[in-house]
Amino acid sequence: MDNKEFSKELEKRTRKFAVNAIRLSTALPNTPEGRVIRNQITKSGTSIGANYRESNRARSKPDFKNKIKICESEASETQYWIEVIVEAKWLSWEKVKSDYEECSELLAIFTSIGKK
Repeated sequence: MDNKEFSKELEKRTRKFAVNAIRLSTALPNTPEGRVIRNQITKSGTSIGANYRESNRARSKPDFKNKIKICESEASETQYWIEVIVEAKWLSWEKVKSDYEECSELLAIFTSIGKK
């Protein structure tokens, strides 16, 4: 797979993850605390793909690298919110495991890209 194909596939993958983050957020309780976490995970989970898409249209290598670092940061933040959701016992580990694992893979990918 060349860089262009990889880029398109990663855009699709991050978009799918964004949709899953939105779906996960809708399962949270409709309490003041639940709404705060819903907003946080929706923002960080959807930001990964949005920033990756922007990185592919970067004006320079430093701009690209900066946007990739933002993707990395947002993926890490999303993992954090998933952990909070489980520890608060709002959703079980079984319900969030696949999203958490995908987020971990995305984090690893963006960390690797950022080091190049």
